[in-house]
Amino acid sequence: MPSSRFNPPAVLSFAASDPTCGAGLQADLLTIAAHGCHPLTVVTALTVQDTVGVEDLLPMEGGWVADQARALLEDMPVAAFKLGLLGSVEAIAAVAEVLSDYPDTPVVFDPVLASGRGDAFADEDIIAAMLELIMPLTDVLTPNSMEARRLAQEVGAGETVTLPECARLLVGAGCAHVLVTGTHEHSARVVNTLYGSHGPVRHDEWERLPGSYHGSGCTLASAIAANLAWGQPLPEAVRAAQHYTWHSLAAGFRPGMGQHIPNRQWQSPSSHSLASAEVAHVIAV
Repeated sequence: MPSSRFNPPAVLSFAASDPTCGAGLQADLLTIAAHGCHPLTVVTALTVQDTVGVEDLLPMEGGWVADQARALLEDMPVAAFKLGLLGSVEAIAAVAEVLSDYPDTPVVFDPVLASGRGDAFADEDIIAAMLELIMPLTDVLTPNSMEARRLAQEVGAGETVTLPECARLLVGAGCAHVLVTGTHEHSARVVNTLYGSHGPVRHDEWERLPGSYHGSGCTLASAIAANLAWGQPLPEAVRAAQHYTWHSLAAGFRPGMGQHIPNRQWQSPSSHSLASAEVAHVIAV
């Protein structure tokens, strides 16, 4: 390894490519870099999409997914893993095999089941593979409330199960912690709750922002992974990631005809004036 005064921690993301850079692998890269970590990327699928929705998806073969990851992991240490859209049962199996060789490295899993428009990314076989192969390796699962209910139903919950019960079932399925986000709930404020094996670990409330955002879940999960890579305790890593994500959304912009995109550089000097103006505008709407 070349000599250096400082090597930032590396975070490896398994996710699909998003040409808009609003979500997916590119969103992970931007978020991880904004936290001072070095992003590493493994492409699990290619997409044809814009800010309105996804038109097509091409999953990578499982061998290609594994080979990308192995090449990186044999070359440099990784401080945290972030998982997003995995694309196929074969890719899920490949990712699980890789992760099983690194049991001490934290895994943050954003279980992407559909796009913001509702384009389905996961059928019953893919969800079953997630539950069987990925959940037991996951330190933090970050579903929104809709994803939490869908996953819990596959575990065996009824259609009217509460979110705390969903979290209990998902922890029972093997993941150590579940952060259920409340963006899709009909509440005055967004309430996000982190659950562990003994129930709620922390609740956080945030002002509900207007509009629809592309890549908010990717941003949150990547920020948690980056904070864990720096060695933050989990509750603090989750809180700091929510703070970063909320400000990224509040400073977001709408470059196309669809959803807004988070401004993941809102903390950078060149973005301060723009971010302040955008936050003021969003809050005033």
